[in-house]
Order: sequence, then structure tokens, then C-alpha cells
Amino acid sequence: MYTRPVYEKLRMSQITRWITIFFSQNYTFSKRLLGIFLILGGAAGFAGILMIDVLDVGREGGIGPSQRLALGGCVALILLGLSLLPLGKAPA
Repeated sequence: MYTRPVYEKLRMSQITRWITIFFSQNYTFSKRLLGIFLILGGAAGFAGILMIDVLDVGREGGIGPSQRLALGGCVALILLGLSLLPLGKAPA
């Protein structure tokens, strides 16, 4: 009969604890965590827009006006995320 080692039981209990905390009614994101999510989302969007322009070889013209607006929005998200980082563990 196989029994799990103690460290596996402990790890699973920690994971289930974090899941129950995350889905509880009292859980809120901290401003730091929200800032990190905004930075990651803005950076992913910025990189995605640039990669679409680089990989779309058959089209000419470079970055158009709508792409510039989207890049500006991504930069705004990154700046907003950076402004939230120093606020720490205050609820968002």
C-alpha cells in the first residue's frame, strides 16, 4: 500500500489552503499584486503588437496609427502598474 510522504501531504494542504483563501468572500488583491498583473499584461500586449508587425512579412507600411494607439495603451498600463507597486499590501 502506497502512502504519500509527509512533504507531499504538506504541499497539498498548502495548495488547498491558498485556493480556499483565493475564492473566499474576504479575499482582495493587494495594490502591489494588481500592479504586477498590469505590468505583465502591458508588457505582453506591447510585445505581442510588435511581434505581429515583425512576423507579418507580406504587409508593408510598418506600425500604423491603430497599432500606435494600442502600444500607447500598453505603455499606459505599464506606467499604471509601476505606480501601484510602491503602495504595498493595501487592498486594491
